[in-house]
Amino acid sequence: METETNEAAERRPIASRESGLAKRAATWLVGRRVSPNAISVSSILFALVASACLVATAWVDAVQTRMLFFLSALFIQCRLLANLFDGMVAVESGQSSKLGELYNEIPDRIADALILIGAGYAVGGLPILGYAAATLALFVSYLRVIGNSVGAERLFLGPMAKPHRMATITVAALYCAVVPAEWPGAVGSDNVYGAMNIALIATCAGCIVTSVRRITSTTRQIRSVR
Repeated sequence: METETNEAAERRPIASRESGLAKRAATWLVGRRVSPNAISVSSILFALVASACLVATAWVDAVQTRMLFFLSALFIQCRLLANLFDGMVAVESGQSSKLGELYNEIPDRIADALILIGAGYAVGGLPILGYAAATLALFVSYLRVIGNSVGAERLFLGPMAKPHRMATITVAALYCAVVPAEWPGAVGSDNVYGAMNIALIATCAGCIVTSVRRITSTTRQIRSVR
């Protein structure tokens, strides 16, 4: 890993980054010499487990399905914690680097695709919507990166930026894990109207709106400097 410090890439504004608990956890990781790049890569592992849990819900009984939905929600949050701490550890340990930017972006894209595609194969989801959501999520992220490359800033716009996408899938998973089977979209309902399916439709629609907002913001910023 590069040890020289480069100018840090624009960071997503996250309120929890300023919390005392998050700062103490980051300090603990720095004290254990945990590499920020290793934390970034760990997000793929968490996403892979979350995706596997989602896919497996279609192959087990109702009780195990609920447990797997709960575990998927847990590992999605672990993925987000990895995304939170990699940057904090890099800054606190003075290991921010251009290589670190690659480790920050590439695992994110892989983790997004794993979770959204897995959601499509889960109980209450449709594979085509999982692939559509993953494709649109990649496009949304691409727009931020290409916008930054031409000088645009503050492109972490929603309504379906990464934290929002993961929150949507997490809520759907927890809903499936805890609500009675007779509730709308719960485990055992028709896949077309399943909670995971609804979450993926919301993700796709939100990504389209987010794409328009990011393109508009980038265009406006480019024109303002002429």
